[in-house]
Amino acid sequence: MEDRTDFENADKGFVGTASQAKIKDASGRVVWDLDAYAFLDGPCPDTANPSLWRQSQLTARHGLYQVADGLYQVRGFDLSNVSFVEGDTGVIVVDPLLSTECAAAALALYREHRGDRPVTAVIYSHSHADHFGGVRGVVPDGAEIPVIAPAGFLEHAVAENVYAGTAMNRRAIFMYGAELPRNATGQIGAGLGPTTSTGTISLIEPTLYITETGQEETVDGVRIVFQLTPGTEAPAEMNFYFPDKRALCMAENATHNLHNILTLRGALVRDPRVWARYLTEAIEMFADRSDVLFASHHWPTWGTSELTRFLHEQRDLYAYLHDQTLRMLNQGHTGIEIAEMIRLPPALERAWHARGYYGSVSHNVKAIYQRYMGWFDGNPAHLWELPPEESARRHVEFMGGAAIILPKARAAFEAGELRWAAQVLNYVVFAEPGDMEARELLAQVYDALGQGSENGTWRSYYLQGAAELRGDKPAESLDTTSPDVMMALSVEQVFDSIAIRVDGPRAWEHRLTIDWNFTDLKDEVRLTLANGVLAQTRAHDGTPADLTLTLTKPQLLRLVAGHDLGDIQAAGDPRVLTTLFGLLDDVDRGFDIVTP
Repeated sequence: MEDRTDFENADKGFVGTASQAKIKDASGRVVWDLDAYAFLDGPCPDTANPSLWRQSQLTARHGLYQVADGLYQVRGFDLSNVSFVEGDTGVIVVDPLLSTECAAAALALYREHRGDRPVTAVIYSHSHADHFGGVRGVVPDGAEIPVIAPAGFLEHAVAENVYAGTAMNRRAIFMYGAELPRNATGQIGAGLGPTTSTGTISLIEPTLYITETGQEETVDGVRIVFQLTPGTEAPAEMNFYFPDKRALCMAENATHNLHNILTLRGALVRDPRVWARYLTEAIEMFADRSDVLFASHHWPTWGTSELTRFLHEQRDLYAYLHDQTLRMLNQGHTGIEIAEMIRLPPALERAWHARGYYGSVSHNVKAIYQRYMGWFDGNPAHLWELPPEESARRHVEFMGGAAIILPKARAAFEAGELRWAAQVLNYVVFAEPGDMEARELLAQVYDALGQGSENGTWRSYYLQGAAELRGDKPAESLDTTSPDVMMALSVEQVFDSIAIRVDGPRAWEHRLTIDWNFTDLKDEVRLTLANGVLAQTRAHDGTPADLTLTLTKPQLLRLVAGHDLGDIQAAGDPRVLTTLFGLLDDVDRGFDIVTP
């Protein structure tokens, strides 16, 4: 705790911050409050882990910071950072935050201190929304500028928000503690940053894709060398180097914490093996030529030897977790067992940037096990377990009923056996969800687990779960399928998003075929519903369809949004479309998580 290097680096280069603390959308709703975490200025209370409190103090710092000559960052205006690289005629924007309102405020702060430079290019480092969603807050409508992204960016950026977006966004409320109060007993930070903003998400399609490592581009007079890193922190991601500034951007591949191999909100499991190898490649390509390393979260690292050591330790962190999990896996240990057994090397345990503020050793090890072995641990008792509610009822019955369990669970809680108390009380809540005594006791257990957690997302998940048990159920999750995101979907992805909503049992006996002729895309697609499966093909046997529609992609999106055929040219039976849409399930943005 006496090591203040991170605080010195987080404050280095400070230029100034916004005079107005609250960032609002067009309706006047507050989407970000710069003062929300002012309480962190005080000493750590008993209701927070001191290590997480320290990290949150660092991530709550906000303002414009100079990183290098002609290179600036605005930090603390969202979960992520936005960087500004000054060119010959304007400024290149790197990763324009999650919300247009926050991005616009960050650009205004930059211009307040550096002049009214026009935005001459945008770089997306990777395909997560907090690195592209604010783009229309920095790029005027109709502006024709380069938008640079790694290969595969658009497919992954929109797919994540559409295919499993509803469930991910619901769980993200818990992961980020979105509806918890910002105070010493509530949400104090997510480890990677304070939390996510709640403004408008936008997207402008890239105009230039980076397709190979070593590709060099000159943008507004600024030379940039790119390194592709697919399958690391995001499916499409890249690091990049500014040789004339001796500055290295590590995107989200090397930040001041242990990152996620699998996020608590849910995602595809990431590959720590290739993650470590790309960090090795970055060291070999850029480290000895760099004076400063910065990223899309947290604060920079200055000095060639310091940033090289930082990259080596970050590399070793992911490689060690991968290799040791595989070693123990091949000795017959399961993911849950390995998570309890594994210890980081002393040098990594002593490194602040290797602490599990956002990812954790525990859930990352389980994710690595899942990546290689799947959900099944090999024990036949776990092959066909009862579902949670029935299992809970039978557990409670075997243990003698709630009246006997609750005193024992309270004793476990008071003895500090929090994990066991949570497991047992969860059985009671799922077996008897109306038992308010059990709910309150479990909420108290979650309070204790959350407030003791070093991991920001664990803390939020526990405390948000406690709030729901007490009746403070979070509002419905945000719908991240904004108009920009929907327009970026390919036709195949649009039809995929319909197919995953088909209620299979209700659709079993239905047979229908629809041909879609897109005049703007010069494309033809046939949809066939049979056996509860909506299949799409571009080649078929020439048999006539039940319905043929001639339309544009925007007209398709209006149909999906619930509009009627309107001026779409239709041949055949239009009732077929009504039948199809009538077989689609509505998504539930407010489903329960901590109760049945």
